[in-house]
Amino acid sequence: MEGLVNSRIIPIRTSCRRHYSVFLPTFSLQLRNKNLNKGQVWMMRRPKSLDSVAASIQPLEASTTGNTDNRQPSKDEGIDELAEFCGAGKAVAEWTARAMGGSVPFEQALSARLSLFKPSLAQVQDFLDKRPPRISPGIEELVKKLMARNTDVYLISGGFRQMINPVASILGIPQENIFANQLLFGSSGEFLGFDANEPTSRSGGKATAVQQIRKVKGYKALVMIGDGATDLEARKPGGANLFICYAGVQHRESVAAKANWLVFSFTDLITALE
Repeated sequence: MEGLVNSRIIPIRTSCRRHYSVFLPTFSLQLRNKNLNKGQVWMMRRPKSLDSVAASIQPLEASTTGNTDNRQPSKDEGIDELAEFCGAGKAVAEWTARAMGGSVPFEQALSARLSLFKPSLAQVQDFLDKRPPRISPGIEELVKKLMARNTDVYLISGGFRQMINPVASILGIPQENIFANQLLFGSSGEFLGFDANEPTSRSGGKATAVQQIRKVKGYKALVMIGDGATDLEARKPGGANLFICYAGVQHRESVAAKANWLVFSFTDLITALE
């Protein structure tokens, strides 16, 4: 997570509001379990005990109904909300849809979306002050239960640390357990770009982050929770053992069809722990 050479990274003050819908600007919540017992699940197998978790998170109020229709919330990614705040919502949302569907390399979509509105430090700070994160029902309880069971929880996101840190603070997730992108600003607060050294800034980045976590920590099993194509990618050799598709905010059928387990509410995951 080093900053770009010759670029000055100015930290943004973050206000601890309420968590983005349990998905941050697309974080991936992953669960890691040393002994991941498995039982019957929606498509394949469902973990009955969770020991370590990594997840992808996005910002939006999530519906907890059990419907299987495609929900299209007006703003489902942190970058979409920031872009709308800066006056480029529609154009950026179109790129987000393409990126989350897996049809465009993530780094290309990220660069293209940011170039459409080039947020300044002042704009990001103003956005954080006026648009507090919204938490999906059940996410706080889920994280608390996981931690009570000595399960490590990580936030892995293609979104930005400036927007994810407040959520992690609310959930009690340590900064070292966050893998996300970093916006870069100049000495006058002007937008410079993003840190391309972050693994999450490019396609396959979440999978790389999960592999790094597993290698360093030596976890026997990891579970990835998310709703996008980049979250699904984390289920690779050396990465996540299982992928749980959370469709409480967005139900992407192409992603859900390849998941080990499809849930529309965090209550389902909480119940699995009991």
